[in-house]
Amino acid sequence: MLGLKLPTDPRWVNIVEKNIEDILTDHAYCEQKATSTAISLIVSFPEYTELVQEMVALVKEEISHFKMVHDRILAKGWTLGRDRKDEYVLQLLKFFPKGGSRTTQLVHRLLYAALIEARSCERFRLLSEALEDKDLAEFYRKLMVSEANHYTMFLGFARQYGDRKEVDKKWEQLLEYEADIMKNLGKQQTIHG
Repeated sequence: MLGLKLPTDPRWVNIVEKNIEDILTDHAYCEQKATSTAISLIVSFPEYTELVQEMVALVKEEISHFKMVHDRILAKGWTLGRDRKDEYVLQLLKFFPKGGSRTTQLVHRLLYAALIEARSCERFRLLSEALEDKDLAEFYRKLMVSEANHYTMFLGFARQYGDRKEVDKKWEQLLEYEADIMKNLGKQQTIHG
């Protein structure tokens, strides 16, 4: 369903199991960045009313996810650590050239967002199936469903606002590029890396 060309190595969950504090901190910042992305789309493309409406709802959902993760960190007696660079996203953002029409810029941003949500969904599925902490596994199962919905929403908007054939071609190319990135990732206690 997600279209990812290279699945995450299941051994990544073993890294996560040994570094729950780090993964929760990284996850909290991912939720914060997803909130920022939705706000940025509202600010950058206010004329797309349907998109703005959905992004307002997404801001509320993503910030609530941030709070849920932060609450889990606090419940374990920890504090939110510092944000770290997301190598996955930094490498991903190099794919599309800068510039182009406003519509092209919008489509590219929507495709990036769709892919990040798809990879998050895939990672959350692994966590939901393999974590020994059953409460945390259930938490990730619920979030997995949200990520899947976000992935389809972003991809749907890209197809709605761009030429469908061109968008689908770009999407396939982006998926191939992302698979190459993933060959060197999956060895750290981060959601994407």
